[in-house]
Amino acid sequence: MAYTENFYSSVDGLNLYYREYGESTEKCPLICLSGLTRNAGDFDSFAERYSVDRKVYALDYRGRGKSDYDPDYSNYNPQVYVGDIYAFLTKLSISRAVFIGTSLGGLLTMGLAGLAKQFIAGVVLNDVGPEVNQDGGQRILDYVGKDIRFDSLEEAAMEQKSLYGAAYPDQSDEDWLSQSKITFRFDEEAKNYRFNYDLNLGKALAEQFSNNEPIDLWPFFRELNGIPTLAIRGALSDVLSAEVFERMKKENPSMETVVLQNRGHVPQLNEPPALEKLDKFIARIR
Repeated sequence: MAYTENFYSSVDGLNLYYREYGESTEKCPLICLSGLTRNAGDFDSFAERYSVDRKVYALDYRGRGKSDYDPDYSNYNPQVYVGDIYAFLTKLSISRAVFIGTSLGGLLTMGLAGLAKQFIAGVVLNDVGPEVNQDGGQRILDYVGKDIRFDSLEEAAMEQKSLYGAAYPDQSDEDWLSQSKITFRFDEEAKNYRFNYDLNLGKALAEQFSNNEPIDLWPFFRELNGIPTLAIRGALSDVLSAEVFERMKKENPSMETVVLQNRGHVPQLNEPPALEKLDKFIARIR
């Protein structure tokens, strides 16, 4: 095991899980924030690569992976997640870090920039921007919270491939199986595999979309001006449109960018063109 498993407490008493890679050095750490229904496992190979000379942390949000599920599903919202991240930074006395934000994780990083910019030494936005494309947003709403079960991980992997293969046209069956080991967990009582998150997240998301006016996130994105930023887009993405990506470049001319072919939402951060950019970008931030 290349990492240690740890927990910290949220302000409302939940045990929240994180993985810790590498040894402490003078270089600021990396903090990996996953997508909406994802967990720390998504960053395993990424964290091993960059923990050679600095600490890397990967967090499970409340209701995901090995973190406690929240008895009040209305707490599954960005404001609470940002508070949890702040509690993590406080517990570990981290004063400055590079944030690697995939999808929701990138939105939370923008939120943190608007509230506590001093913590952010650098940002990687993985297929996310201040606007979510309507098609991608609806697709996410349609699948989150569905109680779908599988008898085996192999069966789950083939179903995931059939649903999302267009976003990863060059991914092997072995890759799909590896992803399913992160996406699903074994239910001891039902003796089958279920999604590795609290299905009540679907209720929270549906209510947030139906009850709230859309929040303008461009002011939060502008808070990243002056902070080293790398934005990654999958060329096939249905969440981060090419038009929004171009506007991001205009709003932040110093932002570095890369577009990955044969990738939709979201790139896995193991693609060679992404790694080439990431290696140079992360090495510069000390």
